[in-house]
Amino acid sequence: MYVCSCFGVTEQQVKKHAEDGACTPRQIASACKAGTDCGSCVRTIQSMLGRGSCPRRDLLDQKLTPGTADRVTAGAAPDADQRIAPGVGPVSAPVALPDAA
Repeated sequence: MYVCSCFGVTEQQVKKHAEDGACTPRQIASACKAGTDCGSCVRTIQSMLGRGSCPRRDLLDQKLTPGTADRVTAGAAPDADQRIAPGVGPVSAPVALPDAA
């Protein structure tokens, strides 16, 4: 069955890329372009990948020292999608300026 009709990507191809280590729709897109045109297949790809079953995450957890894995999975270390762009800082409260005389 076709998952992505724009690029002719089948369910079997998506499963193969997932077995090879693709854990997210973005990684599937990098491997075969599925989901990069109209985007109607992205939800299907997400459901095929499931949640929590990522071979790369398992390998990362094995390489981390005890205690570090808890910090990373708890969100203490931001991943690439959560980083703030250079020159863009967090929004702060407005500063009161002195009244002009």
